This record gives sequence, C-alpha cells and structure tokens, in this order.
Amino acid sequence: MNQTILVVDDDPVVRQLVSEYLQGRGFKVATLEHGMALQRKLQEERPALVVLDIMMPELDGISALRALRVAGDDIPVILLTARADPIDRVIGLELGADDYLGKPFEPSELVARVRTVLRRRGAIAPSAPEQRAPYHFGRFEVNFPARELRRDGERITLRSSEFAMLKVFVTHAMTVLTRTQLLEKLHGNSEAHRNRSLDVSIWRLRRLIEVDPSEPRYVQTVWGRGYVFVPDGEIGAAERSVPPLA
Repeated sequence: MNQTILVVDDDPVVRQLVSEYLQGRGFKVATLEHGMALQRKLQEERPALVVLDIMMPELDGISALRALRVAGDDIPVILLTARADPIDRVIGLELGADDYLGKPFEPSELVARVRTVLRRRGAIAPSAPEQRAPYHFGRFEVNFPARELRRDGERITLRSSEFAMLKVFVTHAMTVLTRTQLLEKLHGNSEAHRNRSLDVSIWRLRRLIEVDPSEPRYVQTVWGRGYVFVPDGEIGAAERSVPPLA
C-alpha cells in the first residue's frame, strides 16, 4: 500500500517540519515548492494524499485543486491556510477537498487528519489512473489509464465521481451491489455518506450511458437489494440472475 504523502507548500520551514513529523510516523514524504508542477508530479509519482497550502505565489492552492478536479483527478487532498477567511474553506470543500487545517497547527493534528482521510478514502481513490485493458459495453469504451469514457469513439466528459462509480460497476459486472457496498467502495466508509448523494451520482451516470435513464439497461435497480451493472444491456437480466431471498 502506497503511504507517500506529497506536501505542497512554498514555506521551506513548513515543508521540513511536516516532512520530518510524517516520516517519524511511518510515512514516506515528497515535497513541492509550488502548485505549478502538481499535475505533472502526480503523473510521475502517485502519492496516497496531497497536503496542499492555499497561500502560494504563481498558483494558489485553490486554483491547483480546481485544476485537479477539472482534469478528473480525485486524489485525496488536505488544504492548509494561514487566512482566517472561511470562504477558502467553503470553496475548497466544494471543489472536493477532503479536509481543511488552519495555520498554525500541531503536526500531530495533521497526522491524525491524514490517517482519517486515508481510512475514509482508501490509499487509492476509485477514480485514480489504473493500468487495465479497455472495457467495452454496448457502444462504449472505458479507458482506465486516461480515466475516459467514449461512445462510438467520441469522448464523454465525466466528473471524477462519475468515473469512480462507473469503474466500480464495470469491475463488478452482473454482481448486485447494495448501497452500503457502493458507498464503501467509493468512499471507504459508508457511515460518513448516508445522504442521497448516491442516488444523485447514479442518476448522473445513467444520464450519460442510458438511452432512457428512466428505464436503465446498464445500471439496473434490483428492488430491495441494490444496483447491478449489466454489460449487454438486457432488460430484466439483473432480476433473473439474482437468487431469491432465503
């Protein structure tokens, strides 16, 4: 399991302090002085989590996080900031930051938050790049290394959460997944995600891959059980493949 933490901060004192503390707690640490090279760094070396400072010259942490999410990268991120303005926290969390810590902070608190995020998300995010052969279903092709979905060769824009869900479904084709199982595979902790966000994510995915989202052929509902991905899109295949309840 990869336990490398990437620390992105323009303050060398903070980089050294955080690095030494994380290393003393068993983590490997890589560092960057600014956010300009963050995406390239993640392509070269995939850490388990990014600790990202907001207040940096050239490219601030909010902009760096936004660029990651727009590119479809769902890697776990903890934001650091010295500003008291709560708008940074709100924007960061809306963009998909996993946690937020104000400066000055105790290194032990950062380590605790790192461990919590890794437990919740898992060391590898569901939408992270993966070296697998393309997966085909119907008119679609899933490209795992590029995190892309194509229909008849044309690229379809996906949110990172949508690709993560599609990846879970195609990996467990013709297997009924309960809501709890889906949440655990997507977030690492079903207890933290008990709202209706799962329904919204499934609805969004169906809008992209179904001819009629109200009568889905690929992501079918198994009433009282959960959801199942049917690669050939056969209506009713899900129900027929599920054994009756004892």
